[in-house]
Amino acid sequence: MAGSGRSSARSRIKFSTDSGDDGALRGAKPNSKLRRDRSKDHSLIRILNVDLKIMLGIGVFSFSIIIFLIHNLVRPFEQAQTPRVVTPFPAPKLMDLPQFQGEHKESLYWGTYRPHVYLGIRARTPQSLVAGLMWIGLKDGRYYMRHLCQDSDELSTYGWTQHNGRDFGHQVLVDQGLKLETSFLKSKNEGSGYGGDWAVRIDAQSEKSDWNNEMQQNGHFFFYLANEDGSALSLTRDDIDIHENSLLASGSHSDIGDWQLHLESKDVLEIHYSGFRTPHIHNLSDLVQQTLGAHMVRKFGLQLPDSSEDSSNILVFQISARIPFKTDIVFVSGTGVEDSRVKARVNSLTGTILTNQLQEKQSEFDAKFDQCFNIAGKLESESRIVGKVAIANMLGGIGYFYGQSKIAYAGKSKHKDHDNFIAYWPAELYTAVPSRPFFPRGFLWDEGFHQLLIWRWDISICLDIVGHWLDLMNIDGWIPREQILGSEALSKVPEEFVRQRPTNGNPPTLFLVISDLLHGIQKNKFTSSESNKIISFLERAFVRLDAWFQWFNTTQSGKEIGSYFWHGRDNSTTRELNPKTLSSGLDDYPRASHPSEEERHLDLRCWMLLAANCMHSITQLLKKEYISGKDYGLTAKLLSNFEMLNQMHLDPAYGAYFDFGNHTDKVRLSWKETIVENSYVKRELVREVLERPELRLIPHVGYVSLFPFMEKIIPSDSWILEKQLDLILNRSILWTDYGLRSLAKTSSLYMKRNTEHDPPYWRGPIWMNLNYRILSALYHYSKEDGPYKDRAKEIYEDLRSNLIRNVVQNYHQTGFLWEQYDQKKGKGKGARLFTGWTSLVLLVMAEAYC
Repeated sequence: MAGSGRSSARSRIKFSTDSGDDGALRGAKPNSKLRRDRSKDHSLIRILNVDLKIMLGIGVFSFSIIIFLIHNLVRPFEQAQTPRVVTPFPAPKLMDLPQFQGEHKESLYWGTYRPHVYLGIRARTPQSLVAGLMWIGLKDGRYYMRHLCQDSDELSTYGWTQHNGRDFGHQVLVDQGLKLETSFLKSKNEGSGYGGDWAVRIDAQSEKSDWNNEMQQNGHFFFYLANEDGSALSLTRDDIDIHENSLLASGSHSDIGDWQLHLESKDVLEIHYSGFRTPHIHNLSDLVQQTLGAHMVRKFGLQLPDSSEDSSNILVFQISARIPFKTDIVFVSGTGVEDSRVKARVNSLTGTILTNQLQEKQSEFDAKFDQCFNIAGKLESESRIVGKVAIANMLGGIGYFYGQSKIAYAGKSKHKDHDNFIAYWPAELYTAVPSRPFFPRGFLWDEGFHQLLIWRWDISICLDIVGHWLDLMNIDGWIPREQILGSEALSKVPEEFVRQRPTNGNPPTLFLVISDLLHGIQKNKFTSSESNKIISFLERAFVRLDAWFQWFNTTQSGKEIGSYFWHGRDNSTTRELNPKTLSSGLDDYPRASHPSEEERHLDLRCWMLLAANCMHSITQLLKKEYISGKDYGLTAKLLSNFEMLNQMHLDPAYGAYFDFGNHTDKVRLSWKETIVENSYVKRELVREVLERPELRLIPHVGYVSLFPFMEKIIPSDSWILEKQLDLILNRSILWTDYGLRSLAKTSSLYMKRNTEHDPPYWRGPIWMNLNYRILSALYHYSKEDGPYKDRAKEIYEDLRSNLIRNVVQNYHQTGFLWEQYDQKKGKGKGARLFTGWTSLVLLVMAEAYC
């Protein structure tokens, strides 16, 4: 830039010597003597002029070479200075494996990959065509726009009742008196472009018989299509009449070629439209509402104005009709080639033919559900319904995201986007999500639990998702724990929670699913083709899994051999009753009152044992030679050493395992008044320490205490196993009729707020993911010979029954699966439509454990 700037400045300088002298000479009278003298001088000047021009040319040429050399020498230096935290891991990507290319990749091109909206469709590509549905809901006589999944809409229920993760899904949404069913179907027919065609059926019914109000009888739905790359979309014509021509819009996309969007219905519909030109679509709800409002003021009608901005990259079609009504919307690709058979393809995805195909897909879903989970005949129909909802929403909640994570970074670099963060490289992520309304993005420690379900349904989708996550690894072996990629994802997260800290980990739960896959290979649960895919995947993934393990083993290790602690706790807080451990995934679960490097976190030690065992199994399967210092078998043996575990974490008098650290129980939150600006008195809760902390075991029984039990480290004949069973079954400690509490009632922090604004989270409520792991251990010990076998079996059966009954009852009462459940009455709490790890209830029904 500097070189080109100087060059431009030089080109604007005017050299007037030659032209000025020549002009003066032409106007003067001839003088031979002077002429002879000047002829000598003039010849000299001409020579000097030539020399100057040559010299100038040489100078410019030399300067260009210097700039070129500097540019090519400095650029590698700058690249070398790219911070390690945003440097990708130097190994071939998992997603470049042949098994993820070709037919597999094309088959997953289109999908319902926008989980944060009630119905959203996009392709697995960074610059995609994006489609979605909005509608106007009615509450207390007022109109409200429905688009983003959010609790404030107060829908009675919504979610996928069936979804196969690939080409079919059926969803039911109940909004006050409106029952809305949406179906999605993909088709690859002769003439289709890349990724095939797809159809959406919208079926609106009246949920209430007393819907007589004119406002209630008229439905207003808005189907939109947007192009993320900004290319213009073309309307068919200004006056849309679907009974004359079903074509709504058309365009072209680099992946799929020419395309068309059609709408067909046998009902009487009124169609209006608007076109918008905007670089983002996360504010589309606002644009539509503003346009409706402005047009209503002018025309007194709830309709779009039938106008478009120049070069609109978003088209919104309003579909208004008397309820009930039904309409089919069809997207066909590859329409620009001869014999594209557009009309026949549209006909095959509408009307009776579409109805028949949807019914076939529903039957296929039910059959595959029975095949995969085998609970037919074992449980009543109410439980089977919830089981289907669990897997359907897990698959229907899979999303595709593209963008750059923001990484907390304090160094000085030209790469910084802000004072305290740096951008990760642009990356894509295909992943399941914990909750469509609350957490519609990727969470690392949730994903391992999600995949325990997904691999049993579709191993290829599972490996694809795990591969995407591992490809996010940086050169140090670190993976950001929360993935907030793209403007739509960012719009759902407050700015202060966006940055990811490269010193902090997250439970490496992907080892859970990999261990499960390895066990499946050993037990011949896979076909030969599936086993080969898994082995091929592990061959390439090994170097990344190794780096991930080493990152934990070096950055999170404690002072004692075989000890670990979660980094990221705040040792200077004056607001938190007990400093949170967000990196553990257990957030406010009680740890040492005073964070320090002396801590030993029991759960992380057990996660490392899981990882070491998994890596050891992979090396045996792949027949890999051990590298010096990386004998995973020895590491696993060290971490499973029962005597060492007991020395570091067991309280023999109590028979319970605990964390270790600098701790006192005598900490409380007290109200404190401070005077701030303008003599204003501010009242806030602050932390007050009443006793000097000391190094000790942290005496809080809860989920963390049971991690050695979950990891099955305890011998089946040990008295300590009996103590674990006692703790589990004791109603004053962990047992309830709805599942196991996260923290014992006897804990001094049981159900205590952590700050003025943070209610208890992992301090009592029941969580499905760790109840599932505890059930898995009980199931294991109920099969192991030993004095506690029968007791383990009895507790297992009671706990399993309690968990299933409570989740099923809550679903049928409320219409949702919940993030957690109240330990007193079993009522669902936290985020609703939490179809992430709460969906593990299906594996509990199937007795499928890892």
